[in-house]
Amino acid sequence: MFSNKLRLLLSSIVAVTICHVASIAQVPTGPASTVEIHGQVRFAEGGAPAENILVRLESYDGGGSISEAFTDRLGKFRFPGLQPAQYSVKVHQSGYRDAQETVDMQTSSSGLVLLQLAKDTSNVTTSTTGTINAAVPTAAQKEFDKGMSVLAGGGKDKMNAAARCFEKAITIYPQFVEARLKLGTVYMDLEQWDKARNALEETLQFDPKAANAFFALSEIYLRQNKLSEAEQVLTKGLEIDDRSFLGHLNLARVNWEQARQIKDLNQAKPVLEKCYQEVKQALLLNPNLPGAHLLKGNLLLRVARTSEAVSEFDEYLRLEPNGPMAAETRALVDKIKKASSSKNFRG
Repeated sequence: MFSNKLRLLLSSIVAVTICHVASIAQVPTGPASTVEIHGQVRFAEGGAPAENILVRLESYDGGGSISEAFTDRLGKFRFPGLQPAQYSVKVHQSGYRDAQETVDMQTSSSGLVLLQLAKDTSNVTTSTTGTINAAVPTAAQKEFDKGMSVLAGGGKDKMNAAARCFEKAITIYPQFVEARLKLGTVYMDLEQWDKARNALEETLQFDPKAANAFFALSEIYLRQNKLSEAEQVLTKGLEIDDRSFLGHLNLARVNWEQARQIKDLNQAKPVLEKCYQEVKQALLLNPNLPGAHLLKGNLLLRVARTSEAVSEFDEYLRLEPNGPMAAETRALVDKIKKASSSKNFRG
């Protein structure tokens, strides 16, 4: 749900660091060759792509969650940069039976996973954090399913239609947490921020442990530059789900914005250190998170660790060559390299 929203504040990250070009060293070489798992999630009934569905990648030996990704409008997902090993790919969605598949990547460089979401006939709804002891009426579930199918079509008109479906589902069954969460994130995609905030806050009234609602709220507060509020909801969300790389990245973004307001580097260092630790944790959970590499590069640049910063910028460009901040980042890297060349020439 967050892939389109990460760009909201990333535009400020590169812009404020152009002036911090310092001593330049050689850019390190790239990472070693790795393997990739990609795939698609579809609804079993009708076969429509399932958009905005959380897919978890776990270690097959029970080592826990390794990474997570949300499906795009075609229901596709991707986990690049993995080490050769066995993995489990899992999907959990309210109103549907859990789907999973084991993938052996020890002898192959690329693995394809196709998952289907079949309706759960147990008539019990489950939130993103656990089971809610209440039955979802058939009519409410039907509206929710319709909304999810409509979202697969993409486009603003489809998102508005899906929002109406989720609203109907909630009217029928106010305790339908998953419908409230989906409604909030659709409003975010439509940039209807007040409606999104209200929907997400109401989600938390019905399920105080809906971690994704906290993380989504942080996006809104970040956009509104309400850093204290963003930090509060992120802290609560990470207390519930400390394995969320998006939660750690957003907290790093909050710290970065806080540090930007402190002009003196020595005074800013404690906040920058907090930011650095959070972005490191995000990359530990997901080494292929473009926004985390971009933010880490800017952190390093501010403290004059320029060669390391360039390495992070290069990694961002490798992962997202046509991303929302690719042009600005490429221009910054060129500026740094020209400064290095000029310095070496004068030397």
